[in-house]
Amino acid sequence: MFGGFSGFEIDCDEGVVQGCNTDLLSKEGFMKRFVAICSLLTAFAFVGGDLAFAGAEKDPLKPRVPKAERGKAKKIKPPADLYKKTKKASDEIVAEGKKIFEGKGTCVNCHGKKGDGTGPAGKVLNPGPRNFTNCKFHKKRKDGELFWIIKNGSPGTGMVSMIPATITEEEAWKVLAYERSFCKKWRK
Repeated sequence: MFGGFSGFEIDCDEGVVQGCNTDLLSKEGFMKRFVAICSLLTAFAFVGGDLAFAGAEKDPLKPRVPKAERGKAKKIKPPADLYKKTKKASDEIVAEGKKIFEGKGTCVNCHGKKGDGTGPAGKVLNPGPRNFTNCKFHKKRKDGELFWIIKNGSPGTGMVSMIPATITEEEAWKVLAYERSFCKKWRK
């Protein structure tokens, strides 16, 4: 009879556990494995954990709207009372978009406070969330395409539909104006 830890007992002699290795079941063996595993996890977290989990943004210039929907999506325009183009959105609209992005829209969880795709929830996504600081991306994508993604989600990514479950269409346009502001050249 082998007395383990916490009242756990295994009968190695009588074959209750086949191939019983008493060293692995001893307190010393358990502690060695426990310390080794904790050390590996700690090293992984500090040295390269983020890199191993974070899926990098793939093909930042590739459209995410399905080809069959792309033509229609490019033609979607914001409500006239809001702004004509995100470049023309007022500072107040951009500030409201920021509040939604960081609040009820939950965008910050994946895209991060800086809009660079490094939010805590985004670290486990593959491909990683869109990096809104990439100005080439903003030049390539129309407002309507980005609105379509907020409304319908992005196939093949972790981006889910946000309208109407989380935010309204008007709020989505405000978020979009804020997302565009991550590219410092966008409004110039």
